[in-house]
Amino acid sequence: MRLLLSAELLKLVKQSKTYYALGSIMVIETLILITAYFQGSTILDLLLDNLKQSFYFEGTLLNGNLIMYIVLNSLWFNVPLILMIVTSGIVTDEYKDGTMQTVMLQAVKKWKFITAKYIIAVLFTILVIGFMMLTTFILAYAIFGGGDLVVYLNTLNFFEAKDAFHRICWAFASGAVAMVFYCVVSLTLAIFIKEAAKTWIAAALFLIITTLLLKVDFVIPAINSFFFPKLIDTWQQLFYYELDWTQILINNALLLLYTLAFGAAGTYVFHKKDIG
Repeated sequence: MRLLLSAELLKLVKQSKTYYALGSIMVIETLILITAYFQGSTILDLLLDNLKQSFYFEGTLLNGNLIMYIVLNSLWFNVPLILMIVTSGIVTDEYKDGTMQTVMLQAVKKWKFITAKYIIAVLFTILVIGFMMLTTFILAYAIFGGGDLVVYLNTLNFFEAKDAFHRICWAFASGAVAMVFYCVVSLTLAIFIKEAAKTWIAAALFLIITTLLLKVDFVIPAINSFFFPKLIDTWQQLFYYELDWTQILINNALLLLYTLAFGAAGTYVFHKKDIG
């Protein structure tokens, strides 16, 4: 297994898609920073116009913590789509160039081979989210500095700078769980579909449907509590004024179980199907 992991890691380091993914993250961050720099104050003034008539605000609310929160919102669609495209290529590329068939002719157990790919996909996802958090922190604080955070979730919530930073860090950790889920799903889809373009379409469709189902209130309460689309936005719960840590931990644990289930399904199918 160690040799398989080393080989998969080497492939990931050498393929250009890895660096395109990191570059795409930087582009998203840069666009957010540019927009915030030139138009952020105007947007905040519109948002807080009524409150400013009743309250006095000291300091600026356009700060590094707000920028980090805005970047976090790219976890809804942009970042998972990029990650799903890159991680699915771990399998589809090898089907396309015939590497998969060549490897299977060797004394390699199929379940170990595909498990190594899942592990590398997860590590890559965590690396990207860590890179995203670190670069955003450096750029946002260097340009805008620290400060209190204002978030609109049904109502305006205000958090002091220290509390805001802690919440943002935990939100990135919770968001990483959601991104790992999406990447494992994309790798499983790649095992079923094999072709890159079709897998990308299926992954994008899965992402869109999951996002839409998040907004749907089902009649059965259990579905609203345990169905995986309802768990994707757990990171955002960290920005409600009153934190329900028990529910946040349960949601992330359930999402990890769904991740394992999709991974197990992909491993089983890969182990049973003919590689051709």
